[in-house]
Amino acid sequence: MKVGLGLPISEPVALLEWARLAEEGPFSTLGLLDRLVYDNPEPLVALAVLAGATSRIRLQTEVLLAPLREPALLAKQCATLDRMSEGRFTLGIGLGARRDDYEAVGADVHRRGARLEEMMGAMRRLWSGEPYGEGIGPIGPKPARRGGPEVLFGAFSPAGIRRAARMGDGFLCAAHLADAESLFRSTEAEWQAQGRSGRPRLVAQFNAALGPDHLIKEARDRLYDYYSGPHYMNLPDGFAEGAVASLLTTSDQIRDTAARMGDIGADEVMFYCWASDATQVDRFAEALSGV
Repeated sequence: MKVGLGLPISEPVALLEWARLAEEGPFSTLGLLDRLVYDNPEPLVALAVLAGATSRIRLQTEVLLAPLREPALLAKQCATLDRMSEGRFTLGIGLGARRDDYEAVGADVHRRGARLEEMMGAMRRLWSGEPYGEGIGPIGPKPARRGGPEVLFGAFSPAGIRRAARMGDGFLCAAHLADAESLFRSTEAEWQAQGRSGRPRLVAQFNAALGPDHLIKEARDRLYDYYSGPHYMNLPDGFAEGAVASLLTTSDQIRDTAARMGDIGADEVMFYCWASDATQVDRFAEALSGV
């Protein structure tokens, strides 16, 4: 099983050091989240910079909020990143849960699921080299990966899992450890129900931080800030507090979580780091050395 690192969002310039250190270590992928109304770097731009600073490690959005974007331009951006990174890009894609992100671009939050499906269909056609529409030619560049970059859908609901099985290459699970196995099995069952060949790629994501108390406090504070506020939709009361409580903060937790994910069939586990200090990379590498 592969292990990747989710990158902190608080110090964008420091991500170059994170990428170089991770490239030298045992990690398979660098991930970066997406929000609009927040103090975070735009993920496609940031990952393009990191693609130029690395040569081996994969680059992944976790997850890109596609309904905030225009499909033809997004298809071109993703194809460009995939081509220039020589096929190292994975498009993790989803809906998000913040109303203000949609309000900022004038997007209809109530149609976000349908919008995502429309966009995915259009992008698949463009990545395959088909014309955009009547009187409008194809939109390049041709992706490095035939048919476009790998696409993982992040979801929690049955509708989201059906969408992942029907339109994606796999599923990105950011649920609690106790829920991951049932979501994986549901994805596999839906994949078969859709008549898909092979099996979906299954990726799990967990929030984490390692190190002395001040780094753990920083991570908890940043995680709480990220998930608090009035604009979240359909999140239960106490969600931010629960996210903080479930933060993985010891080497044993990291090793145990990786082992459990391997046991239930995960192809990759991403540990999303919420402390900005780049020493996190070496700490995670050491924690995973026995896995």
